[in-house]
Amino acid sequence: MSFKDATLAEVDAAMNEAHVAFLSYKNFDGKKRAAFLRAIADEIEALGDELVKTAMGETALPEARIIGERGRTTGHCRMFADYIEEGSWVEARIDTAMPDRTPAPKPDIRKKLVPLGPVVVFGAANFPLAYSTAGGDTASALAAGCPVIVKAHPAHAKTSELVAGAIKKAMGKTGMPAGVFQHLHGAGFEVGQALVKHPRASAVGFTGSYLGGKALFDMANQRPTPIPVFAEMSSTNPVILLPDSLARDYEQTAGMLASSMVLGVGQFCTNPGLIFAVEGDGLGQFIKHLSAAISKSLPAEMLHEGIARNYVKRLSETLSQKGVKLEVQAQAESKVGDKDQGRPTVASVQAPVFMENPSLAEEVFGPFSLIVRCKDMNELNTVMARVHGQLTSTLIGGEKEIAKHTNLINILMGKAGRLIINGVPTGVEVCPSQNHGGPFPSTTDSRFTAVGTDAIKRFARPVAFQNFPDSLLPDELKNANDKGIWRVVNGEMTRKGLG
Repeated sequence: MSFKDATLAEVDAAMNEAHVAFLSYKNFDGKKRAAFLRAIADEIEALGDELVKTAMGETALPEARIIGERGRTTGHCRMFADYIEEGSWVEARIDTAMPDRTPAPKPDIRKKLVPLGPVVVFGAANFPLAYSTAGGDTASALAAGCPVIVKAHPAHAKTSELVAGAIKKAMGKTGMPAGVFQHLHGAGFEVGQALVKHPRASAVGFTGSYLGGKALFDMANQRPTPIPVFAEMSSTNPVILLPDSLARDYEQTAGMLASSMVLGVGQFCTNPGLIFAVEGDGLGQFIKHLSAAISKSLPAEMLHEGIARNYVKRLSETLSQKGVKLEVQAQAESKVGDKDQGRPTVASVQAPVFMENPSLAEEVFGPFSLIVRCKDMNELNTVMARVHGQLTSTLIGGEKEIAKHTNLINILMGKAGRLIINGVPTGVEVCPSQNHGGPFPSTTDSRFTAVGTDAIKRFARPVAFQNFPDSLLPDELKNANDKGIWRVVNGEMTRKGLG
């Protein structure tokens, strides 16, 4: 089954329908939107084996991965349903009037978050469910009160179509306006460009390459009315191996990082692409055990030919750079088509060479890690200070050794959105405390997360209401609030009304 690219007329119609839907949907209370999100989760699960088999056929991902990703997708929908039903997400703030204050009276001012408007979401190549049609961007935008227009990723268009059908069934069952969710196909650039440039678009959600995300960001900022683009783009997720601990635990550390590196054929935005360590016996033993683990790993088919082709190209470019040494590469298997094959590979380079060649710090999307060999901790600190923004950064070492290098933690706090000690960056837990974002170029706006309840804040903005009579205020800001929503009233957190 093939799908035709949407025409410009269809893009325009979808955006206008989304705008009409927004006029009513933005005023739906949390309970009604929550019911919609729960219905989406139910309908996705009702697709059963058809969804799993379709996604497996389009992506070469194993059944367990698809089932897990489906659970993550429905779990995200239900998490946001609970969150908006509870109501505190609007961050209601109330400062009552003080007419007798001198030298000037204080007006009554109340504030809450309100939805931005129609959101354009681009399906991600590497997550056919969790970061695509009903993924985190869509769920958080719908939760905030924003209609969503999804551009399906052509690598898993059938999967996207199935999920879109589930969302539309949920719309019908919960009485949502017709344009609250739109689904378009577009294998080329034209559909995406038309969506981002359309005057009805209010924000963009994107997960993908640096080139794709930066192009959308630039396009959105060149509009007569610029709009925010929340793009997750490029991250090499540096891992720092502290020397004393590495000398003791090189085998365990090597096994842990090898497993993380080859997980999902390295096609995670949190893949450990850079490993920093100080020269010594510990590093030598680590490389020996890491190489042994990688040599035993099997190449596997990547998500689609485009990703595989780019991996081979970027890997070849990196390995051809002056001073880069190939440490190990898994053997190719003829039974897997070479054009779609991701061969796990590890290389190393001396720190001065790494610092002189900016291309070595760029992401190689796939099962590849580059070890940066530093002569001492001073050089390691110097290198880390030059590393670009990241989604994650990891420190591996004992508690006492890490305590001697707290300066590294301070450096990493300025570089990444999530810091990890003695773990791997792969695996992004969905919970309120999660932050899946980071300084540029890992994302276009480090103030926000794409995972967890705070993801909703990407698609909302604050509005203050001054001297409004109670009858005209939004429910969350009224004096006699009977919804039990947490509010900050004159500086104090309360769930009670003011009357």
